[in-house]
Amino acid sequence: MNKASLPDAVETVWPRTVVQTCIVHLIRNSIRYVARQDWEKVAKDLRPVYTAPSEAAATERFLEFSEKWGAKYPAVIKLWSDAWAEMVPFLSFDVEIRKVICSTNAIESVNARIRKAVRARGHFPTEAAALKCVYMALMSLDPTGKGRRRWTMRWKAPLNAFQIAFDGRLTPTDQR
Repeated sequence: MNKASLPDAVETVWPRTVVQTCIVHLIRNSIRYVARQDWEKVAKDLRPVYTAPSEAAATERFLEFSEKWGAKYPAVIKLWSDAWAEMVPFLSFDVEIRKVICSTNAIESVNARIRKAVRARGHFPTEAAALKCVYMALMSLDPTGKGRRRWTMRWKAPLNAFQIAFDGRLTPTDQR
């Protein structure tokens, strides 16, 4: 049986998708293999890799990192090497986009709320019932509806950058 990866599956359904790994998770997973006394040093030495202005610069920084830490923490080097293809798309984005996609914490927070709501319910008699549960969980994140205004103000610069980077693939849902 041919086992496809998640990026392959996503790109099959949405061919113009850019698959990006979560930098925060990559760092967190790296630290898992590092002795406590080296956590800060390793994290500091990884920073030039994921903040590099280009893939070529990131490759240079990663080689420097590998030379310094590869003997002591080969699992970290393997982790980054294995994730490289899903990490480098990040480097081609504008700084405003990088700020948004560097971490998936906001997405994880929403997913946690959905999981909690679904777990509390247990089972669903129909697909519509499951969708209603998810909808209600999402609506409970901003019950007054005022969070949208705060959210959109912080997203003006990233939305501009996304619009340029993805050449009109974003369609405004609200023309106000």
